[in-house]
Amino acid sequence: MLKLEARPQPSRFWSLASPVLALVITVVIGVLLFMALGKDPVKGLQVFFWEPIRSPYALGELMVKATPLLIIALGLAVCFRSNVWNIGAEGQYVIGAVLAGGVALLADKDTGRWIVIVIVLAGMLGGMAWAGIVAVLRDRFNANEILVSLMLVYVADMVLSYLVYGPWKDPAGYNFPQTKTFEAVTQIPRLMHGSRVSIGLVIALAGVAGLWIFLFRTRAGFAQQVSGLAPAAARYAGFSSRRALWLALLASGGAAGLAGALEVAGPIGQLTPYVPAGYGFAAIIVAFVGRLHPVGMVFSAILMSMFYIGGELAQSRLGLPKSLTGVFQGLLLFTLLACDTLMAYRIRIQPMLKTA
Repeated sequence: MLKLEARPQPSRFWSLASPVLALVITVVIGVLLFMALGKDPVKGLQVFFWEPIRSPYALGELMVKATPLLIIALGLAVCFRSNVWNIGAEGQYVIGAVLAGGVALLADKDTGRWIVIVIVLAGMLGGMAWAGIVAVLRDRFNANEILVSLMLVYVADMVLSYLVYGPWKDPAGYNFPQTKTFEAVTQIPRLMHGSRVSIGLVIALAGVAGLWIFLFRTRAGFAQQVSGLAPAAARYAGFSSRRALWLALLASGGAAGLAGALEVAGPIGQLTPYVPAGYGFAAIIVAFVGRLHPVGMVFSAILMSMFYIGGELAQSRLGLPKSLTGVFQGLLLFTLLACDTLMAYRIRIQPMLKTA
């Protein structure tokens, strides 16, 4: 018989090895899934793990996908370390995209490049405002932030749909629900010619360094983490739980709104009903697979972007549904939660007792 035996203290080894084991199990289940669907598992794994890195252009597209995932995950890490469960980063991402798109629509051919800064700031403020609704309801009325933030995602989607089907709809767009294409002056600067990778990647990497310094080298970051791990101890030390709540939600909302602004003024170039790409939900997995550590989330964001690109390639090359991306994301999260059991428990083989 297999028995779970509690460890005297959490295993440091399994805190690092658990995501690796979860990925291995996900790959094994993926192979079985490809076989069940009648597809060559080697080709299936190839489109997910080789095609996204096989050329410089593919690597660039990988970075395009990884950038918003990493930026949103960095903000969520502040929340989750503070024991504030912001599940609605997708809605904050959408509202950030909407406000950034609204500013971009004001530009014309005579507008200067300074408009890019305003677009980015508008996106951040939009995400912060949307997360601020959650903070107000949690702070003033003790509303559950999980439910409130999640429900606001659908409100944000409706706001976007109303605008692109209504007042912001492009009159020359052949009745498609989309705004006009933004002027070239609003385009987020790209890092190199011939690639879609923008300065958003630099911003994301700067965010990694900034979050590391904040969490592990500042008193405010220490207060955030203590407020999440031991609220009573935080209060005894004089740390404000309200300040921790507001800081966590505004930081995560601002990060999600920034990602939305970088997307609509970057690769997308206009507002459409397809702006919500699930990045806000996928970033939750990125944060936990990366162990809420800034450096760990870099690798998990790359892994999750491989799932996105692999799902698109599996649809076009293997005839599989695009929902396969969500299947792999869900498998990774499920197996990670299962493997995390090994952090607190060890498996013991217990001999079965013989019955007379």
